[in-house]
Amino acid sequence: MTQQPQTYPKPAWLENAQFYEVYPQSFADSNGDGIGDIPGITGKLDYIAALGCNALWINPCFDSPFKDAGYDVRDYTQIAPRYGTNDDLIVLFEAAHQRDMHVLLDLVPGHTSEEHHWFQASSRPNPAERTTPPPSDGPSRKENTGDLTIAPSEEGAVGEADWGRDQPTNVSNRYIWTDSWIAGGDGLPFIGGETERDGTYILNFFKCQPALNYGFAHPKHPWQKPALGPEALDTCEAMIDVMRFWLSRGADGFRVDMADSLVKHDDDGKPFTIRTWQYIFSQIRPEFPEAAFVAEWGRPYESMQAGFDMDFYLDWRWDGHPNGYNMLLRNTDTPLDHEGDVSYFNADSGTSIAPFLEQYLPQLHDCEQAGGTFNLITCNHDTLRVAQRLTERELKVAYGMLLTMPGCPFLYYGDEIGMRYRSLPTKEGGYVRTGSRTPMQWDADKPNLGFSSAPTESLYLPVDSAADAPTVASEAAREDSLFNWVREVLALRAEQPALASAGGFDVVAAPSDGRAFAYLRTPTDGHAFAHPRTPMDSGEDSGSTADRGDAAGRPLLIAMNPGRGTETVKLPDGLRSDASPILALGSPTISGRTLTLPAQSFAVLG
Repeated sequence: MTQQPQTYPKPAWLENAQFYEVYPQSFADSNGDGIGDIPGITGKLDYIAALGCNALWINPCFDSPFKDAGYDVRDYTQIAPRYGTNDDLIVLFEAAHQRDMHVLLDLVPGHTSEEHHWFQASSRPNPAERTTPPPSDGPSRKENTGDLTIAPSEEGAVGEADWGRDQPTNVSNRYIWTDSWIAGGDGLPFIGGETERDGTYILNFFKCQPALNYGFAHPKHPWQKPALGPEALDTCEAMIDVMRFWLSRGADGFRVDMADSLVKHDDDGKPFTIRTWQYIFSQIRPEFPEAAFVAEWGRPYESMQAGFDMDFYLDWRWDGHPNGYNMLLRNTDTPLDHEGDVSYFNADSGTSIAPFLEQYLPQLHDCEQAGGTFNLITCNHDTLRVAQRLTERELKVAYGMLLTMPGCPFLYYGDEIGMRYRSLPTKEGGYVRTGSRTPMQWDADKPNLGFSSAPTESLYLPVDSAADAPTVASEAAREDSLFNWVREVLALRAEQPALASAGGFDVVAAPSDGRAFAYLRTPTDGHAFAHPRTPMDSGEDSGSTADRGDAAGRPLLIAMNPGRGTETVKLPDGLRSDASPILALGSPTISGRTLTLPAQSFAVLG
């Protein structure tokens, strides 16, 4: 199958984007009900900006029964009441834009909640009754023009099923239904006996998440509709309407959940899912050229063909086989233990960076060829935090690398203070992931560490009750803290053109039998500074030893040694002869053209 190349340029603002992921129910509670909310996020925008991040990714905040923490959407165009209102989110967009910040929402296009009114209509026994009515008022899309007519905001006036549609919509095929109440799912998970419709329906994840119908690559039963056929395109149009709804109100794009899973029984390489996304982007990007899309895909040679701007290097480990991210931070089958972990940043592992690069470099090249980015994360809502297993010094070296590599860095809330994973009972379908979703720890002198004024028993999840639980207040006050190191690295990235998203990247040192890793970042033509650097105190572990202004515009060498011994790196020809450390962890030294890296050290030379 012939794939169409991406034809839409990457939004310019991504070149300098530094993302902060916010899990909304756990970040900041503004009204004292024990659950974080949208006004709480708005009230912390100055904190996020001062930390050094100029973009947000907010996990799902739409109306939901919360059987999967919001990834079971009941209405794509209504904010969940526990988070506030649609107007609260619009206020957040406006406040972020006033600070030159951008906001990505989390889009879940592959499935909905079983309580979604699309599904409720689709499950009726009489095909003639499987319709959703057009809106009585509110936003609509002009026929054949792509122009938008936006009516005044009115909470609850418009459901997303019909946004932009003038006639009742038949949703018989909005989901994947078999043609008999006793039919199997042809190898896919399915549910029967839950509705009056004579058929079973396909699931994507939990029982509560019926799969939306984007068709099958190779239909072999009458109930299997073709990818990009009329039924699949109708689903695409419904999701495009959802995107229009929020982009027209100020959203700057979407992180797309399970982006590679739309078309069922797709071939290797996901060609039909790729073509489906190409169609979706052909409709939405001309209307919103500055909207950005990041895929939860993990294979940029596919996601870039599909038309995404960005992809993630996520944490995968299958049957003991790690991917690159896992090699860096938790290369073990017992991820809460330090002993026996052979990840690169474990000081005692003895592991080389070379295996990581064998996986990473081809994928980075795929992104570069397509004009997109392959992004590294510190953690996310689906990944166990590492602060309870890696020491603060190990994390400083790790974040030094993760925040200076190509692409847009993604910092998970609380990672900047070393929040720890906690073994907790499952909450809202989180299971093992629940322990990475606990409330943000702001200030030990305030109730619930400053997250909420609610009674402790009313909190969404319990706060860390340990006496040494890190907080923003305590870590900001400690000069050599992980928090101040993260701020320093992000500030350096923001002020140095060489560290921009698409800046050049060349490996300088990656010995297969050593611990050193060094790479040269090179400015690209026409790069503009992201924002002024925030001055910070500096000490032995987080200080610059040269005037950073003098280094602006130069190539930079980033070098590290996470191990216990001493490593050396020969300085490359592309680095100035008078290069010196502008950011250092430990006490790296230069003699002639040799950089000496003591144990657990990190340096940026320019």
